[in-house]
Amino acid sequence: MSDPTTADRTAASTDRITALLAAHPWVADARPAPDGGIHVVPHPDAVAATPGPGPLLREHLEQWAEVYEFVYETGESRHADDLDLSGWRASDTGAPLPEAHMRDWVERTVDLVLAQRPRRLLELGCGTGLLAHRLHPHLDGYVGTDVAQVAVDRLTAAALPRTAFVRAAAHETTASQVRDAVDTVLGPGTRPDCVLLNSVTQCFPDLAYLTAVLHGALAAVEDGGTVIVGDNRHSDFLLDHFGRLERARDPEADEETIAARAMAAAAADEELSFTPEAVRAACAAQPRPVRMSVHARTMAEDTELTRYRYDLVLRVGPHPDAPGTRPVRRVSWDERQEGALPEAVRTALDGDGPVVLRGIPNALLLDAPGAMTPYALRRALDGIDAAVLLDTADPRMLAVAAPASCAPAACEDAPAPTGPTAHEPFPLFVGRRLPEVLRDHLRRAEPGTPAPVITVVDGAEDGRS
Repeated sequence: MSDPTTADRTAASTDRITALLAAHPWVADARPAPDGGIHVVPHPDAVAATPGPGPLLREHLEQWAEVYEFVYETGESRHADDLDLSGWRASDTGAPLPEAHMRDWVERTVDLVLAQRPRRLLELGCGTGLLAHRLHPHLDGYVGTDVAQVAVDRLTAAALPRTAFVRAAAHETTASQVRDAVDTVLGPGTRPDCVLLNSVTQCFPDLAYLTAVLHGALAAVEDGGTVIVGDNRHSDFLLDHFGRLERARDPEADEETIAARAMAAAAADEELSFTPEAVRAACAAQPRPVRMSVHARTMAEDTELTRYRYDLVLRVGPHPDAPGTRPVRRVSWDERQEGALPEAVRTALDGDGPVVLRGIPNALLLDAPGAMTPYALRRALDGIDAAVLLDTADPRMLAVAAPASCAPAACEDAPAPTGPTAHEPFPLFVGRRLPEVLRDHLRRAEPGTPAPVITVVDGAEDGRS
């Protein structure tokens, strides 16, 4: 019998390594790739969001927890106990965002929350307490959770009346420490009438996890209550955002180069962004009805926090309006009304009941006749019971609902999405982390064996249905 050829020995080694990788609990399948490497498919349990985070998803969450633990411990932008802006930096310059702008950001968020008239609030991801310090005097009780122990300890030490703070992730609304805190502050068996997540969704790995968190929040809130999901990054604006960043870095580059760089940067973005339609889909299967409104960020300064982010208010339970309430009129904005918007809203309210004015060009995103910034629109409506919204037909447009309580009507006839509803960073994380884990696994199982190139694919990419 002749000796095995080099090709035979190589094939046998590849088969052995493939079998070792396929046996790893985080791998559903492994097979040799045409280029000599190995393709692996993650096991569904390793990347699952429910019933609890799988090990790879848990690592993604822990990575963010470590980031914020470090940022809050450093406290490099801690102006006061109630104004710790550590971690709030501009994407283009890396410099801390201006204090005045962040105060405006906080005030607008507090206004949105208090407009829902909460009495018992659970905040998931309370951070350094920018909102907790300002909300708790208006509430009968407040419970905050966060993944950073240093933030929880500082807020606990502040001894704010009628509050409690515990370490927990956003999906852990039913965890014992959260339930105990809620029972202690709100009363045994009492449910919050508002669950708040503000400026935390960008740290989520994917839509599956966002959906799991939303389902937990919706289940936690009492009938007639609200879930507020604030300061979300809008995925439709990723290319615009990164295009501006690339242009700021290289003012002399041609448009084609900037577009290519922006596309690459958007694809590699490590934060979650999504459209309101993604949240609507997540709420669709809930046992209680959920009515959603999409609010513009109305700060004065033009930054990424104003330009590319939005707030969601989810009203949970049966529609509270009495039967026979007049239907909401939907009116298209006419640029000739520029400068007369308050009068137009008052006329609509006086004569025809609730109204939604749509199609107002957002001057931060469009150069168009009649364009207004969200801030200018809010100022124009001063003294009117109204809400400044994103137009669900086109997020570059604004809308106004008057009175503010009819804001969900602006979403009720939104068109079905025609493209992706999110940019999810988790596949990028898995594609980087799983090969690292598998190479370590291989080194322990077969010391000295050269590790092949390991590439993560899904079932469809690897030729299976």
